[in-house]
Amino acid sequence: MTADATQVAERVRRPLGASYWKLWTSSGVSNLADGVFKIALPLLAIQFTQSPTLIAGLSFAATLPWLLFALTAGALADRLDRRKLMLAANLSRAVLPALLVAVILLDLGSIWALYVVALMVGVAETLYDTSAQSIMPQVVNRDQLSRANGRLYAVELTTNQFIGPPLGGLLVAIGVVAGFGVPAALWLVAVGALILVPGPFRIEREQKTTLRFDIAEGLRFLWSQKILRTLAVMTGVFNFASSAAFAVFVLFAVGPASAMKLSEVGFGVLLTTAAAGALLGSFISEWAERTLGRSKSLALTMVGGALFVGAPALTDNPYILGTVFFVGGALIVLWNVITVSLRQRIAPNRLLGRVNSAYRLLAWGTMPLGAAAGGLLAQWLGLQIMFGIMGVLTLALLGLMPILTDKAIDAADVES
Repeated sequence: MTADATQVAERVRRPLGASYWKLWTSSGVSNLADGVFKIALPLLAIQFTQSPTLIAGLSFAATLPWLLFALTAGALADRLDRRKLMLAANLSRAVLPALLVAVILLDLGSIWALYVVALMVGVAETLYDTSAQSIMPQVVNRDQLSRANGRLYAVELTTNQFIGPPLGGLLVAIGVVAGFGVPAALWLVAVGALILVPGPFRIEREQKTTLRFDIAEGLRFLWSQKILRTLAVMTGVFNFASSAAFAVFVLFAVGPASAMKLSEVGFGVLLTTAAAGALLGSFISEWAERTLGRSKSLALTMVGGALFVGAPALTDNPYILGTVFFVGGALIVLWNVITVSLRQRIAPNRLLGRVNSAYRLLAWGTMPLGAAAGGLLAQWLGLQIMFGIMGVLTLALLGLMPILTDKAIDAADVES
């Protein structure tokens, strides 16, 4: 082993540090709140309506900020202290469910009230997530990013998808106050943990510029990077398909009239299979990336992603779907660890917030469109045909893999 390789290996093995683990704790609690909230919301919605279009509209409202507000969120993350933005976002997310509880208790609840809360929580999530991904290179060394992101995904996915969904189902079964009061309290706890992360996280700016100039600079950088641009498009198509499928999946799974006939708690348990796979994926991603190479790993995730969204077209058996969700969850995390770490390495720190937001405009801005398409297709063609269409659409992404060779990815990484 050369001296340079030895130094890199030593940096990779170096402890991630106290600041990282405080950030990790805050993220875990925040994602637990998010996991409970995102299950409680559709379970409450089906008490107001059984329309696939209106149910899908809830996901549309929750994800619309990624289409409308992502670029502004990225510019703010590069202008302001990233930790303070995360604190403000979580404080907002704590207040909104509490307001929803008050509305329900006053007997003013409706599907439209849920839309408003989902939209506002989505705005806060846009700010929080953009700042959270941008702050990571300020907390750990460049060579530790894959490990740091993997560990972070482990706690995020465990809490958001493994613990949160069944807990959310149980809490909604207890009552509205429990279903929405608990995530509000958890977001406040996350704020307390994040306050303990020391130091400023604001990027020094050499000159004053307009918000419009900042946004344009981030867009130009992303467009100039062929690898990042291709990954953003592929992620966007997959998120379109998965958002379409899961915006109305509750209608396929829950209730005596559904295909699967699951209870609210059973629905949450089924979704935890994906989280269990994701947890496994967060620990093996670094090994898989190193063993298979990034190109083969990414191709494998596309196959798994197609099965993940398309399997309900073929079966309503919860055991088969649970197995597919488990494998799909592991592979989706592999995709996320590779692509997020690559983005953090390629983009300069002063641009990272804007590059993250420009990337997510393409990658996540498609989610409200997917939710709307899923609701309409399910209304017109039926749930299972819609699932099948989205599975085929995801599989078609393999046609872009010739761009993502290991040689091309390594070259983009080295140039940074």
